[in-house]
Amino acid sequence: MDQRIVITRPLPADPAGRLSAAGFANVWVNPRDVGLTRVELLEAVAGAHAVIDTPFDTNINAEFFDAAGDQLVIVSNYAVGVDNVDIAEAARRGIIVGYTPDPVAEPTADATWMLLLAAARRAREGLDLARSGDWQGVRPFDPPGKRVIGKTLLIIGPGRIGKAVARRAIGWNMRILYCARSEHPDVEQPPIGAQRVSLEDGLREADFVTLHCPLTTETHHLINAKRLALMKSTAVLVNTARGAIVDEAALVDALGNGTIFAAGLDVYEREPMIHPGLVEADNAFLLPHWGSTTDEDRRWMTETAVDNVIAALRGEPVPHEFQSDHPNPGSRT
Repeated sequence: MDQRIVITRPLPADPAGRLSAAGFANVWVNPRDVGLTRVELLEAVAGAHAVIDTPFDTNINAEFFDAAGDQLVIVSNYAVGVDNVDIAEAARRGIIVGYTPDPVAEPTADATWMLLLAAARRAREGLDLARSGDWQGVRPFDPPGKRVIGKTLLIIGPGRIGKAVARRAIGWNMRILYCARSEHPDVEQPPIGAQRVSLEDGLREADFVTLHCPLTTETHHLINAKRLALMKSTAVLVNTARGAIVDEAALVDALGNGTIFAAGLDVYEREPMIHPGLVEADNAFLLPHWGSTTDEDRRWMTETAVDNVIAALRGEPVPHEFQSDHPNPGSRT
């Protein structure tokens, strides 16, 4: 088959080999493990029938589609989020948008709990002290963290990842609240037993707040200075969704003046740049967008993205096609 396939960045699990085995040998892979410049990208996708894309490198919009040409069938995102794609424009042109929701859920839920525990127990300060050479042994007044067991957890966005986070909270005997645009009976039923609340009420009641909602125009800076002020001074905020859901400047102020106790973050407003106030804050535990970084799950993501392309080019149902009426565009949930 002579359909041209472009992969915008090297990926694990040999996607070109999988495509070739399926009969698609005309594959171009960006040879550098860095994002293409805009000019390079538009040149690379010219004449492509399918593009497998890493979403933090590209803005897939009308300009992109024009550069690719009318023969473009599918853009398959190597991610669960599709906030880099103009979904309405893709739908208008009849271009399929694929994504990889299943591999991302469980490892990101694990990362959420890693951040939650690390922020609550002041792991950053502990790591710095252990490596400093200045540790003098255990002291009764070592910097105290916050207890997790039996506390209240607010999940903002109880989709795939939010639900996986909630399942893990059962073992901590937590009271689980959730905030969503509609009811989610699957998290309200046992064994999770979550209660739906308004955002404002949830922020006031929660000891831990974790974000799993999509990035949309409505959720941009959803967590701002006003909403941070609603939280307990002992509360911890965790974000493994999208960085721009949080107003980083407001969060830096809240961490600095004691509005909240701590934050655990895996995502940032202007990645790969991280607000210097967060880097300097002892009560911010930071990861470099590692939510799905397990060997098994990154390979699974590649397989899913490739399967989407193969199905689309064969005219078969795409196993993970993002629908334009999906309730959570751009979500990691």
